[in-house]
Amino acid sequence: MYIEKIHTPADLRKLEVSELKIVADEVRDAVLNRVSRHGGHVGPNLGFTEATVALHYVFDTPTDKLVFDVSHQTYPHKILTGRAHGFLDDADTRAISGYSSPIESPEYDYFEIGHTSTAISLATGLQKGRDVLGGTENIVAIVGDGSLSGGEAFEGLNTAAALGTNIIIVVNDNEMSIAENHGGLYANLRLLRETYGQAELNFFKTFGFDYYYLENGHNLASLVDIFRRVKDTPRPTVVHIHTEKGHGYAPAVEKQEAWHYRSPFDRETGKSTGPRDKSEYMPSLLGDFLREEMKRDPKLVVVASAVPMGLGFTADRRREAGAQYIDVGIAEEEAVALASGMAKRGARPVYFTYATFLQRTYDQIAQDLCVNGNPAVINVLGASIFGMNDFTHICFFDIAMLSHIPNLVYLAPTTYEELVAMQTWAIRQDKHSVAIRVPEGEVYHTSEPVDTDYSALNTFRVGHRGSRVALIAAGNFYQKGERVRQLLAGQGIDATLINPRYLTGVDTELLDELKKDHAVVATLEDGTLDGGFGERIARHYGPSAMRVLDFGVKKQLYDRYDVDELLRENHLTDEQIAEDVLATLAAIG
Repeated sequence: MYIEKIHTPADLRKLEVSELKIVADEVRDAVLNRVSRHGGHVGPNLGFTEATVALHYVFDTPTDKLVFDVSHQTYPHKILTGRAHGFLDDADTRAISGYSSPIESPEYDYFEIGHTSTAISLATGLQKGRDVLGGTENIVAIVGDGSLSGGEAFEGLNTAAALGTNIIIVVNDNEMSIAENHGGLYANLRLLRETYGQAELNFFKTFGFDYYYLENGHNLASLVDIFRRVKDTPRPTVVHIHTEKGHGYAPAVEKQEAWHYRSPFDRETGKSTGPRDKSEYMPSLLGDFLREEMKRDPKLVVVASAVPMGLGFTADRRREAGAQYIDVGIAEEEAVALASGMAKRGARPVYFTYATFLQRTYDQIAQDLCVNGNPAVINVLGASIFGMNDFTHICFFDIAMLSHIPNLVYLAPTTYEELVAMQTWAIRQDKHSVAIRVPEGEVYHTSEPVDTDYSALNTFRVGHRGSRVALIAAGNFYQKGERVRQLLAGQGIDATLINPRYLTGVDTELLDELKKDHAVVATLEDGTLDGGFGERIARHYGPSAMRVLDFGVKKQLYDRYDVDELLRENHLTDEQIAEDVLATLAAIG
């Protein structure tokens, strides 16, 4: 096996071009070994296998720098840069992340990259740094066609061209983002493909780039030839290669959207081998609700930004929604501004994306939406320690980000029924910009009546009235609060349990009322403590004798954490919370 002997790209460069096809086949097989057993990004990596082999064969890596956009296509790169064991040895698969990681390989991975459209901009920094320091290495940015819809990619192209020195941008055009591409740019990419790069109308040339096109992005001899032609170029250059997402594995080619990312599967059949959880899932239930609401309300428009499956908008459902659904591609900032403009015109926009991607939109939420007070709705997905857990995809910083934006109402439902009630109110009201923290994890239902009007802002709901201890448990953690309440009851403490509902303000009247017969208030939130909901409660009680315990996650970056360990380390198990409350009561006397 070749790849077992390739410890660095220098070993690869000792081979003949004719031998590279065998290397690529072995790399593809290693990728499939990992993703079939461990899960991961399938289509993007399989589609960029030959190009990765050719890049490392031609360029003098690590002296020449490769910067991968979003990292969905970095598995072949990792295999060729000393990390093949993470793809061949089942015991080592979890030692290798799914993303570019200097922690793993500072020599070959220069940045932690998990969000899209960043590679060109990061590469321009390497380009400028090299020029200032008098270096001569090639700077190569690898970007997918889907990533080109992101605003930072446009900014990077603009800067790269203006710098005017060596930078090579490899555009991996597989005619797909996660789902289909969206945006006017893609008409020009299609024209360039149809004319084999000869069309006079050329997006990249308008910036001032030299431009090369390769129709078969899986032909190793052609890839080696075109990369040799551009190596050491003194000018900004684009190499546009046409590839097939999922290339070399039939199931991934036949259903490219479904095979962008997969849980473990059987390689022979393509069928999932992971645990099949047939229980309810809150985002899917919300998607079902919105699709029914769209039928009732022709003004309602659902807005996505390249992650349509977040709410279960399959291709069929997207077509069924017609003009009431719009996907702006990988352009979250555009999505928020678009929603604001739609609301201003009288439509009822509902945008959804994952909390980690919503981080890109702080300015648009604050300025384009909330300063204007337009009644758009933003559904925040995955916002929980139970959501995505890769280094670059942590989703539980949203409360700290959103709760401090003036004119935004951030709601945290605790059950499906409360989610639907909040969603319905948010869609139909016309006075507030509203974000809703869609619960993650187990779905809870209630047979108790839920409020249907949330216009009386920052009014908390008391679920159980007791004394001495008040548990204010937000959103996902309300049921945890109930379990803690029961543990305390077993120790003779009849604690009050409160559903705050609003993450953007406090119920000062209720909080002051608690001073009469409570000594301890404990806040429980499924997110980071710093800048979180609990700190707002603690600030309110600061001048008083009330003891406040804030329970949440310490501010730091976590990579592929175990949820149970994270809970224990942050004193967030039910038993730990109850013990801390009892210890505080005992200290008070």
